[in-house]
Amino acid sequence: MNNTAPQSRKVNWCLDLLINGEMVNGEGVPLPVENPATEEILANPRQASMAQLDQAVAAARRAFDSGIWRDPEQRQHLLLRLAALLEERADQFRTALIEEVGTPLSICQAMQLGAPIRMLRFNANAATKDRTRFLGQDAGPPASESVIRYEPVGVVAAISAYNFPILIAVGKIAAALSAGCTTVLMPSPQTPLATLMLGDLIREAGFPPGVVNVVIGGADISRALTMHKGVDKVSFTGSVAVGRQVLLQAADSFKGTVLELGGKSAAIVLPDADLSKVALPLHGRYLRNAGQGCMSPTRVLVQKKKFGDFMDASREAYAKIQVGDPWDPATTAGPLISEKHRERVEGYVSRAVASGARIEIGGGRPDLPRGWYMNSTLIGNVNNEAEISREELFGPVGVVMTYDTVDEAIAITNDSELGLGGAVWGPLDQAKQVAAKMRTGTVSINGTGNLRIDGVLAGWKHSGLGREWGEDGIMEFLEPQHLQWVLD
Repeated sequence: MNNTAPQSRKVNWCLDLLINGEMVNGEGVPLPVENPATEEILANPRQASMAQLDQAVAAARRAFDSGIWRDPEQRQHLLLRLAALLEERADQFRTALIEEVGTPLSICQAMQLGAPIRMLRFNANAATKDRTRFLGQDAGPPASESVIRYEPVGVVAAISAYNFPILIAVGKIAAALSAGCTTVLMPSPQTPLATLMLGDLIREAGFPPGVVNVVIGGADISRALTMHKGVDKVSFTGSVAVGRQVLLQAADSFKGTVLELGGKSAAIVLPDADLSKVALPLHGRYLRNAGQGCMSPTRVLVQKKKFGDFMDASREAYAKIQVGDPWDPATTAGPLISEKHRERVEGYVSRAVASGARIEIGGGRPDLPRGWYMNSTLIGNVNNEAEISREELFGPVGVVMTYDTVDEAIAITNDSELGLGGAVWGPLDQAKQVAAKMRTGTVSINGTGNLRIDGVLAGWKHSGLGREWGEDGIMEFLEPQHLQWVLD
């Protein structure tokens, strides 16, 4: 554990909104943004007013209706240009994200920046793809021919989350822009600063006015955006509770929605898994970024007779997972995003212990003078019905449960309202068979590789609606049109 007090780095923050191609001051109240590692105020950007939100949506509407974003080669060129600029300014954005989010340096480059750059390039190259499907002739009578073609849905409201602000924002707008839509992007009010910097980069890249707009604000602005009559589709990432509200708000005007919501992923450790190789990457996966990741496998399932050996390996692994200054290259888990959120996560742990759970490893807070830190924590002596086993904490806390048979482990895994991610550890052939029985959108086997931005991010059950990333993500922003003509 690193007991040195974190020190802030200086960033030249952009505090302006992007509306109709211009950087403008917000007209709403200031929005204080804290560094979660130092508790210092980083900046006080002004939120958008309701009038400015209307202006942003109107600009996106004009840009879409005018046809200035119809050219696929232009879309490809500008998305590639934005990727190049983000790569060129990676050091600036890395500093901003560590300061604003508290993401450790050890994972910031790859997850917070490398993946968005690759995502921009993937969607750029997909912009010129011809998706027309020829159905051929139908004998009739009368004889006819048909094709299915695809048109962009229109204006997209993209509402991001705080934990990976650039990755999530780019995942939404790059797919929408590739499809030919125009956008209004709104980051979480907890981490708006890096997204405002992205807005300035979009302006510099030369996107036509109104194609991308960036506004910031609280729940009132978010609600107005999801209900706005000028918006055709809403893409939201956040909690299940807020996602349900977004769905209801959008439904009033029959807007389509893409919702990437919470998770309570399970990690099944198969009986023949090599525990000495499993423990560190397994625990490190849900503890990185202080557990603030929606696919974190926080329900760990171990065969009962292997429990003791697994806990021995886990104690060794936890000793290698450093909590502390996100600027320290050895840090795995930095701070939580706010004091309020830390109290929320600690409340789950306290209630679990009061109900009979046991802190097997870790617990409490590190000895640091400032910052919203928690020690990594593994909870035992719980079952799958416990609150802490069923609800998403979004913190550095895992639970460990035991099973007798692999079929029982699969049943425990699937006994959840959520289905975003999961993991299996063990012999590859057996692990693949187990993964196929897990009711969840993504399953990693024997660890996670590089983020596959050409894959799909799919929330099953209460974890979401619609799809993100890859070709599936682009298709969310395209409407099919059947053209049929009678043959002479």
